[in-house]
Amino acid sequence: MSRPLPADRWLAAERSWCVRANRLCGCRGILRYFAAVSRLGDGVFWYLLMAALVAADGWAGLRASLHLAATGLLALLLYKALKRWTRRPRPFASDLRIRAWVAPLDEFSFPSGHTLHAVAFSLVAMAHYPALAWLLVPFTASVAASRVVLGLHYPSDVLAATAIGSGLAGLSLWLVPGVSLLG
Repeated sequence: MSRPLPADRWLAAERSWCVRANRLCGCRGILRYFAAVSRLGDGVFWYLLMAALVAADGWAGLRASLHLAATGLLALLLYKALKRWTRRPRPFASDLRIRAWVAPLDEFSFPSGHTLHAVAFSLVAMAHYPALAWLLVPFTASVAASRVVLGLHYPSDVLAATAIGSGLAGLSLWLVPGVSLLG
């Protein structure tokens, strides 16, 4: 009998993690929380943040919001290209034990667009306004967790999206003079 390949073992482990995380939604409070976070992560939270920055800080808030919007556009283009290229089925489509607790925005799993955008937006916003970390870090972590818990993504989709979003934010901050996560 042959041993499973490392990739097969990894996929089996990911499916197991997805099944366990997905069962958390059996608790109505957990489902409501992650469904709400996921909905806010569709864009609502980020649009409200950009509007609040402009309202609270005028031209500086507008500059930060435009930076966020440009980063978001780049993230969207990259995300769509990766989805078309990888075409990875979502966990609920690959394993009948996993339920999609909310409707997905598209067909494929890799990478998590919600996580990619949340990480990129949060890092850029915190470079402009470090005091927002208390709000953005837990929200971004919740968005990332929601994707697995709701049955829409594998943990590797979320981890890859975190790396991609971090890279995009870093590139964006490098391209915009005078703004840095390092202060």
